Amino acid sequence: MIVPELPAHLTSLGGEQHKGLIIALFTLTAAISRPFSGKLADTIGRVPVIVFGIIVSTVAIFFYPLSHTVTFFLTLRLLHGFSTGFTPTGASAYLADIVPAHRRGEAMGIYGTMSGLGMALAPALGGWLAYNYGINALFYTSGVVGGLSLLMTFGLRETLVQKQPLTWALFRLKRQDIFEPRAAGPALVYGLCFFSFGAVLTVMPDMSTWLGIANKGWFFTVSTIASLFVRFAAGKVSDQYGRVRILQLSALLYAGAMGLAALAHEPWLFFASAVLLGLGIGMLSPTVLAWTIDVSDNQSRGRALATLYIALEIGIGLGAWSAGAIYANQTANLPIVFGLSALLALSAFAYLVWAQVLGKK
Repeated sequence: MIVPELPAHLTSLGGEQHKGLIIALFTLTAAISRPFSGKLADTIGRVPVIVFGIIVSTVAIFFYPLSHTVTFFLTLRLLHGFSTGFTPTGASAYLADIVPAHRRGEAMGIYGTMSGLGMALAPALGGWLAYNYGINALFYTSGVVGGLSLLMTFGLRETLVQKQPLTWALFRLKRQDIFEPRAAGPALVYGLCFFSFGAVLTVMPDMSTWLGIANKGWFFTVSTIASLFVRFAAGKVSDQYGRVRILQLSALLYAGAMGLAALAHEPWLFFASAVLLGLGIGMLSPTVLAWTIDVSDNQSRGRALATLYIALEIGIGLGAWSAGAIYANQTANLPIVFGLSALLALSAFAYLVWAQVLGKK
């Protein structure tokens, strides 16, 4: 809800040269917290990890109206990142516990569809709120929604059978707590593809203004709606025909979306890029989550998902930082941003082709 309006808010504070940090700082702390969330999800339980992330997010959002300086705003983005470092890890592990193995892709499709609905509705709603009632109304509304999500966790029954009490010793990380080797393949694909998303989050609000599109959230709304059409089906199809084939198509869609964005001098190309990106995300997310669960076991599931999400944060963070640095508030540099994103998506496709050949051998 708030992301499309944050670049303009930072500019109003005098920090327009730091737009790349809006997403990069958020994903930095998300990535740092992933190993802890994965270990805690496998030890103290899935539900506490989910709840902690929601609390951090809700509290952080209510502090945004107080961010009157660039330093405070960027510090808040850094702290806010802990929320996404915890909740998705716990939620994915929870879902994996309660779903039969032969329906994992389908379940992740449903999970992605519901989160996608939020991502489809929220950016446009946020743009409308900010335009009509001001940025603070947007922040307060988003905080209230966070509070509602917290209420919905009260009915969750813990699924981790062998729980441990929370102790300081659990915060001492070993190498295997940071990286689960069995999740390396899915993590590589996720990171390479989501570089594009980090770039989009950073530059698309400004590109919307350049093309004369008043609501900066429309790109994200259109892309997410497109993703909803394939999320459920992609996960279900991957249960039948394998994960790699679906992911190959997804990587090509990412590359195509970035190619169109590089050529987008008219709104219709801009929105066509949004559609392709949405289709790519809709195929990628449920399939790569199911693939990660496939290669992990009950004892390492939280760590494997944390490894996957670390790659996600690294991809988004590097994409956002690189996009901000290359773009430098010059629209002439946008094709370079999107060209680099397309190249990395094609690298993910090349890896998946190699993995498929290796698997057959």
